[in-house]
Amino acid sequence: MKKHYKNGLMLGVLLLAMFFLGRSIGAIAYGLRMQREIKTQATAGTALENTEALFSAENWGLGFGTEGTQPTGTASAEKLKEYNAYYVGDAEEKKIYLTFDCGYENGNSSAILDALKRHNAPATFFVVGHFLESAPEMVKRMVEDGHTVGNHTYHHYDMSKISDPAVFRKEMDDVRTLFQETTGTEMAMYYRPPQGKYSETNLQMAKDLGYATFFWSLAYVDWNVDAQPSHEEAFSKLTGRIHPGAVVLLHNTSKTNGEILDELLTKWEEMGYTFGKLEELVQ
Repeated sequence: MKKHYKNGLMLGVLLLAMFFLGRSIGAIAYGLRMQREIKTQATAGTALENTEALFSAENWGLGFGTEGTQPTGTASAEKLKEYNAYYVGDAEEKKIYLTFDCGYENGNSSAILDALKRHNAPATFFVVGHFLESAPEMVKRMVEDGHTVGNHTYHHYDMSKISDPAVFRKEMDDVRTLFQETTGTEMAMYYRPPQGKYSETNLQMAKDLGYATFFWSLAYVDWNVDAQPSHEEAFSKLTGRIHPGAVVLLHNTSKTNGEILDELLTKWEEMGYTFGKLEELVQ
């Protein structure tokens, strides 16, 4: 009888322990499941925020009409001016504004600078941190030749994805600081978004820092060093689509640009164009 009682008691204790253990395991499982759900919700929220930010971002683009007329941009000239941003000049004045984006030096900048000097044509060179680090003498020559040097950000990030003003500012300030240390002069407060990617938030941040932002109204595929356009292709695009007030984007890494620029400037001059400075566009 005693034995049966002890066995029953032990069985009861075991069942009770299993009950509490089961509850503990269930609670742990429930807690883990809730953590996963919270994490999933947080991830989904972040993804939604990123999607909304992406929807508000733009890639600069152009729509061309008849030859010799200004193209339309992703945003109108009037809208851009609200952010001290520009892409084209006066439609009634046959003036060209030359700009070059400089990611790195590969031997073409000297020829470009030589051609500009022969035509007494001013240009603005938008540089990144790597260019300043690797080609300081070329940057100094740009300044000595009377050209303007602008800010293309330090790391050439997609700036439309940067929403933190402090991060945005550092990208800009690091370029300005290195330029000042390299040349002993202050960098022009001109900014070109890498790859033409931007958002209204970015434009406002640049404006708040005192920058004028510059897009472009004429460019062609000159940046791919492994598939450079022929001289004929370059002349066709750059003379066929030229227009009054054109802000022309070229890349210093282009072998074609280095080879044709002297002749190209001559052709534009023969078409009645002169060369201006971006400062003429700034309000």
